[in-house]
Amino acid sequence: MSIKESDNFKNSGDYIQSLDRGLQVIQAFSQQDRSLTVSAVAKKTGLSRPTARRILLTLEHLGFAESENSAYSLTARTLSLGYAYLSSNNTWSLAHPFMREFVAKTEESCSISILDGTDVLYVARVSTKRIMSINLDVGSRLPAYATSMGHVLLAYLPEEELERYMDAIDFEQFTSKTITDKEQLRQTLAEVRERGWGGVDQQFEEGLRSIAVPLRNKSGKVIAAINCSAHAGRTSKELLREEFLPILKDSAEKISQAIAATDTSPYV
Repeated sequence: MSIKESDNFKNSGDYIQSLDRGLQVIQAFSQQDRSLTVSAVAKKTGLSRPTARRILLTLEHLGFAESENSAYSLTARTLSLGYAYLSSNNTWSLAHPFMREFVAKTEESCSISILDGTDVLYVARVSTKRIMSINLDVGSRLPAYATSMGHVLLAYLPEEELERYMDAIDFEQFTSKTITDKEQLRQTLAEVRERGWGGVDQQFEEGLRSIAVPLRNKSGKVIAAINCSAHAGRTSKELLREEFLPILKDSAEKISQAIAATDTSPYV
């Protein structure tokens, strides 16, 4: 759902605010914030403290959360929410053979993400055996403006959607190379759209660089992005661009063809 469609729906009679708030509370937890107090949840979500408390108590009653010493954490039962998506949608499982092939050739990690609000949401990932400082998996979220996949997904948005994204983002300076200026981001996205691929060098985390290309459905619409991420200490920008990019493009083409050939795919 686009940002505009989301705004319109929130003003309709079909919108359930309590469900929205409950999901916001669940998403407040992360690898960095595995345990949160009521006040911390309220601060992260923008909800009032009484509302956050009621939602946490409800989640605890339903078995999705547990509390200890006035702090709450999610239980393993929340995995059922993600499993419902994975078990009902095999679109991204089609990509795994091609992603594994890419990782075998390059010995670098490969991921696929979609645009979800102002973030990229990881929907498939094949990791290299090498240790990386950042721990990512399916379900991970990163700010689109600071990632190669985000640049690709933003570059192909309709102009109106891109403007709504620009109005919605809140820039954060993750490293000295992070883009935090809207005009600079627009220029970067124009370059990505012109050359057909995106690349970032340590914009989200020091020592991490990546390249990304679009995945398309049979009508040519960009529906996701696939990337190669590597440690800057062992993989140069030239190696990424000259050797890994052609392999990544080939993988993207094969995955796009597989998605387009699948009648059951919601992305076709």
